[in-house]
Amino acid sequence: MDDSTVERTGGGGPGTDALARRFDADRGHLRAVAYRMLGSLGEAEDAVQETWFKLSRTDVSGVANLTGWLTTVIGRVCLDMLRSRGSRREDPLDHFVPDPVVHVPGAGDPEHAAELTESVGLALLVVLETLAPAERLAFVLHDMFAVPFDEIARIVDRTPAATRQLASRARRRVQDADPGPGPDARRQREIADAFLAASQGGDFEGLLAVLDPDAVLRADGGVLLAGTSKLVHGAEAIIRQAVMYASFRKASLPIVANGLPAVLSVVDGRPTALMAFTIAGDRIVQLHVLADPERIAALGIPQEALDRAVYPD
Repeated sequence: MDDSTVERTGGGGPGTDALARRFDADRGHLRAVAYRMLGSLGEAEDAVQETWFKLSRTDVSGVANLTGWLTTVIGRVCLDMLRSRGSRREDPLDHFVPDPVVHVPGAGDPEHAAELTESVGLALLVVLETLAPAERLAFVLHDMFAVPFDEIARIVDRTPAATRQLASRARRRVQDADPGPGPDARRQREIADAFLAASQGGDFEGLLAVLDPDAVLRADGGVLLAGTSKLVHGAEAIIRQAVMYASFRKASLPIVANGLPAVLSVVDGRPTALMAFTIAGDRIVQLHVLADPERIAALGIPQEALDRAVYPD
């Protein structure tokens, strides 16, 4: 059964409580699909909620694979949201930083963060943001969640062959932008810490030692700090952006963003900016700086973790 039945009024299916429990069992999976489709935590939650509304109005007693059915439903919901966003979006994409999923080492259970970010870094989300909505859907559902092309084709109203081509084009874009493998997690944190120490100390040579010559800095200040938004290419040009690192010379907290090393600037006990590192080989190839006050405040960092932020020596 495809999602053309979602507008029917349900009858004969499981009770509401049982259906809600069944939906909750798939909630993490659906949230992961929506996050990859939208790159926004808030919009992903909205998509999950809309999927629940559709399920609650539908007789699914004849659906053999409810997880698969829900996956196609949330795919259509996200596709509609992407198309709507594209028609009204005013922010340039070149400096857009997707919502990071943040984990503070030692602060609670990272299971929720893991289910969202497994195999999806900010660098990949940036590339996904450049795809056409149908391309993004085909790539995410097929390559990341193994949904067959004939099922995706019904969502995008294309033939399976045309849908396969959508995914192929998207895959090439993703592969072309792949920064390559990085070292193990401990080494990545060492490189991130070396960058911070060098930037805090004004050590030009130290920064050159950890930055790839073709590194890219993407900074997103949102609507409130639009003047700080920029895209910077090249290690030397990045080093000249001294003002960009000013807040990170204050109290900072090492965190993990989408499974990769990051640091949070903390001022008066409040988070003010996040810097995430993408490392390939032994060099930093991408820096993502999120300084949007609204999105930083929405990260949900526990106060006890913020209180552990330390000043540089």
